[in-house]
Amino acid sequence: MSKTAKITAICNQKGGVGKTVTTVNLGIGLAREGKKVLLVDVDPQGSLTASLGYQQPDQLEGTLADVLGFIITDKPVSPGMGIIHQAEGVDLLPANIELSGLEVTLVNTMSRETILREYLNSVREQYDVILLDCCPSLGMLTINALAAADEVVIPMQAHYLSIKGLEQLIHTISKVKLKINPCLDIAGILITMADMRTNYSREIVELLRNAYGSGVRIFDSIIPLSIRAAETSAEGRSIYLHDPAGKVSAAYAALTQEVLA
Repeated sequence: MSKTAKITAICNQKGGVGKTVTTVNLGIGLAREGKKVLLVDVDPQGSLTASLGYQQPDQLEGTLADVLGFIITDKPVSPGMGIIHQAEGVDLLPANIELSGLEVTLVNTMSRETILREYLNSVREQYDVILLDCCPSLGMLTINALAAADEVVIPMQAHYLSIKGLEQLIHTISKVKLKINPCLDIAGILITMADMRTNYSREIVELLRNAYGSGVRIFDSIIPLSIRAAETSAEGRSIYLHDPAGKVSAAYAALTQEVLA
């Protein structure tokens, strides 16, 4: 029986909230549980690509920009085009700065919101899970990711301003669901970079649960603030290899189990 991957967008228009770290460690966490996983870098900065060990994304042969460019110009995309088999057991479709040029092209393209969906539909039977690492904006690339996804995971920092930005993101998700992708749901909000020893972080978590907990799932797993998590991006490997006994590794392993449940 053929698989049909669940497609999850890891999305927040605010930068620095742990989207890429979450994509890497949830993706590799699911691969360690036996799932066939594709990670797609939908950010021209190429943070996901660099975090998985490809520190020079501009030198890569095939990227998401090439794949989407082929679809826009009606050229056939060969199976596996641009996909890299990463050492920790996930596949990666990388991105680089060329993707920002393609975002401009998308604005004048027919069916511009669903170009990424068209591509992902052609590969989703090869995977159990596809994770999309979105860029920190609500531009055309993020709209494409939301149009292609079955669900959204929203990582957000335990910070007051993050809660304020959440309203705008949820509004955008609702709009995409209404107009482009009726199947889109919010899988949950993931609290990241939280120092639960402080009253401030505890108050923010409480505020979030009170404001959104009745309508949106808030994952029980909270990703703690840790320099070890930040180091993984420079190391080009997951937290499971970088700091296997650490608290961030345990938190992402717990999140993986929540997602699988």
